[in-house]
Amino acid sequence: MKVLRFLRTGLGVWAVGLVRAENAPTPASADAGELQAMVQQLWEEHAPAELKAEYELPTTEQLTAWLNRIEVAGREGDLAAFAAYAPEARAVLAAIRGLPEFADYAEWAGERLDEMEAAGEALGRPPVSVPLPVPAPGPVQPPAPPKPSGVPFYELWRSRLADRRPPERAEALLPAVKAAFAREGVPVALAWLAEVESGFNPRALSPAGAKGLFQLMPGTARALGLALFPFDQRTDPQRSAQAAAAYLRKLHARFGDWPLVLAAYNAGEGRVARTLEAQGAKDFAGIFRQLPPETRLYVPKVLATVRVREGLEPGALAVPGSR
Repeated sequence: MKVLRFLRTGLGVWAVGLVRAENAPTPASADAGELQAMVQQLWEEHAPAELKAEYELPTTEQLTAWLNRIEVAGREGDLAAFAAYAPEARAVLAAIRGLPEFADYAEWAGERLDEMEAAGEALGRPPVSVPLPVPAPGPVQPPAPPKPSGVPFYELWRSRLADRRPPERAEALLPAVKAAFAREGVPVALAWLAEVESGFNPRALSPAGAKGLFQLMPGTARALGLALFPFDQRTDPQRSAQAAAAYLRKLHARFGDWPLVLAAYNAGEGRVARTLEAQGAKDFAGIFRQLPPETRLYVPKVLATVRVREGLEPGALAVPGSR
């Protein structure tokens, strides 16, 4: 029984056509529960038997389970297993984009799909840029090749992001986000972290409960002074940015290196600290193979996004300054 393929065929058009033919409320005038119940009823009453034999409608519970499975895939396993989820993630993303109750998960799912596709590409590349050989001395020395970043898969992401346009929301939100970062003494170029975290959607949500422009978990948000009730301040762009910048500043005070800071932001500072100690390493390249697949792709993606948007290489990001 195929569950999601129907969303990629003409069955979606078929359902909407039946809605209109029956003079039922249009999707714009029905809430999420009403819409799902309406489509389910139309499916049961009007779908041809041969279609019912081959397809079934995904339920809210099934979609939630798939999102959770994608979340776990990024936190466990290896790159090959993570990359193998791309077709499933693509289908889930197609499904949730048409369902209002899942709208806030779309950016999160889109970023995970982007990382899964990059993982598939990364499997065919060396993880760290290799310096070009130094030419033999001669009367005229050619310019030195650019110094490799030392960040695994950084060049892969630079290539993937080179022609990608910023999210539409970025233009309106960036001034306030950069101002918040500046107040914390954090490089304002890192405001583009919001593109990777949420596509600049203040309401973006992950299955684990992270929320807002910078995908702060509830406990982290509270520790940074944000309230979750009666209004969830993680959805306030300025407050979320201020909290994220303060957290980045705190992480830099502990790790002293931006790639490690980003790894800790994604995977947790305790995990990064323990992995550094276990491996006897001092930088991201020394521990990246021991980190979750999502983190291994997330760190170079953020740094490449900063390079594409602001023209700054990883080594050019300044240490946090005075506030």
